[in-house]
Amino acid sequence: MPNQRYQDVNAATIDRWVAEGWEWGRPVDHQTYRRAAEGDWSLLLTPTKPVPRSWYPPLKGAQVLGLASGGGQQMPILTAAGARCTVLDYSPAQLEAERQVAAREGYGINIVRADMTEPLPFADASFDLVINPVSLCYVREVEPIWREVARVLRPGGVLLAGLDTGLNYVIDEAEQRIVRGLPFDPLANPALMAELEAEDDGVQFSHTLDELLGGLLRAGFAIDDLFEDVNGEGRLSELGIPTMLAVRAHLR
Repeated sequence: MPNQRYQDVNAATIDRWVAEGWEWGRPVDHQTYRRAAEGDWSLLLTPTKPVPRSWYPPLKGAQVLGLASGGGQQMPILTAAGARCTVLDYSPAQLEAERQVAAREGYGINIVRADMTEPLPFADASFDLVINPVSLCYVREVEPIWREVARVLRPGGVLLAGLDTGLNYVIDEAEQRIVRGLPFDPLANPALMAELEAEDDGVQFSHTLDELLGGLLRAGFAIDDLFEDVNGEGRLSELGIPTMLAVRAHLR
């Protein structure tokens, strides 16, 4: 990726994945939307475990930001539940899915193409809830993002985030052996970049719990609850070994 920002590589990669039928780029169908409007809904931040309904603040009229949350999966459900939603993503294909669902169901949504590694294009204290499915594994620096989320949330506002703990980056493709150390940083290690390019995996990074959870605390959040989750496929998942976290935090 000479002379190309890794963020642009990832946007193009995800666009290809969506065209190939990527699980996280398939929007909800009409029946799912209608059930959500009747109160029957759930959302995923991580591969398999739904977020507890008790984690959500009151949604009727709430201003919600879906951060790196394109794909027509979370925002339609939250809109059906009564929220006023904004979705920010850097993948045009993921944002197109949001447009298609909104047009099909006849609701309004603010759709923003922007890079979450840059300052967020929103005023201070704009949102009651920020929802961020697993995506920070595609960015190198986490704490600036947490600080921006804190800035755009109202006091007491809630963040729901899915996080990759990094275990996936130390094992081989068959999930049999430990083959790498941490951190996994392809910008610092050309051999890792070559591995990612060979598998069309975009540009990914591991992060420590210090970055992920400690960074939340340093940005002014209190962590209310969390749960672990598995990949949903592969040997680690079959063995019940968690690789993901979902976190509920509120702005102090």
